Amino acid sequence: MGIFEKLRAEFIDIVEWLDPTNDTMIHRFERYNNEIKNGAKLVVRESQVAVFVSEGQVADVFQPGMYTLTTQNLPIMTTLKGWKYGFNSPFKAEIYFANTRNFTDLKWGTKNPIMMRDPEFGPIRLRAFGNYAVRIKDPVKVIRAVAGTDGQFTTEEITEQLKNIIITRFSDSLAESKIPAIDMASQYNELSKLLQEKILPEFEEYGLEVTKFLVENISFPPEVEEAIDKRNSMGVIGNLQNFMQYQAAKSMETAAKNPSGTAGEGIGLGMGFAMATQMAGMFQQQQGQNQPQGGAMPPPVPGSIPYHVVVGGAQSGPFTMDVLRQMVMQQTLTRDTLVWKQGMAAWAKASEVPELAALFVPTPPGPPPVPPM
Repeated sequence: MGIFEKLRAEFIDIVEWLDPTNDTMIHRFERYNNEIKNGAKLVVRESQVAVFVSEGQVADVFQPGMYTLTTQNLPIMTTLKGWKYGFNSPFKAEIYFANTRNFTDLKWGTKNPIMMRDPEFGPIRLRAFGNYAVRIKDPVKVIRAVAGTDGQFTTEEITEQLKNIIITRFSDSLAESKIPAIDMASQYNELSKLLQEKILPEFEEYGLEVTKFLVENISFPPEVEEAIDKRNSMGVIGNLQNFMQYQAAKSMETAAKNPSGTAGEGIGLGMGFAMATQMAGMFQQQQGQNQPQGGAMPPPVPGSIPYHVVVGGAQSGPFTMDVLRQMVMQQTLTRDTLVWKQGMAAWAKASEVPELAALFVPTPPGPPPVPPM
């Protein structure tokens, strides 16, 4: 400090702090050689607390207001110094202003996924994030525990430690809650309140108070979200076989509108339809097996037993007569195609099965043209 600053300090007798930032928690008031004049005015604004430190010890704490620094309002300082002349000359002391307002929108989030066991999905990894707000509850404890002699202590210097506390307690609380992962979105308020109560004592060890804690989001890994979307889509589709038949009918309609299509495309379409229908049949069979014995599926209507078909050297089906009729139209099912249904001793050509032979009856030609008059 130059001679100008030294002389200026001799004349200035107002001790105050106007915070130009939005993240400063503790600010040390700077004076030349830490000299405070007798009778100086101390201005402590709302959302501030002034802490006097003399020779490394906290001497006094001033709440919001204006004070004249004399022996009447600094009894502890007088005891510490033991000056026989009182405060007739400047005394040395460090003054720290503590910002007691709320520091809001502080972020927290999981660095790594949290492993937990879910009753529906089994072992699962979850990520979470949110925000919180803190304020200085005990400025003396903040100075002693974390700020120390730092002349400009900001939120950035402690938020990393606070986030570590939050993540540790959040992971433990999430596992203990036993809330199914799919239902967590409806429990954000309860989880936020639970976490705030859990981390409050640990924040108070640093002289801080948690005034607000929010869980904004708990998310699944991308592959789990994709599986959930697929399962929801199956629920929307409903009857898989009906859906497959509808899709195949739409495809045939599109192919019919494309006269340049080849026979190979039609065969490929029939193969795709056959495979889709087979999958639908397998799905329905599985559903039937999962039914309890008391609610077994009824037997098929007489005359409607589906057929298994050999397509491309592989067994597919079973298919109903309606599906087989469409396969004949697509030339996927021919007279020589091997078929089998329950009750038959062995595979047989479709033309050898009376029920199917009727499907190959040629369509009569159209009427002859009318001769000109």
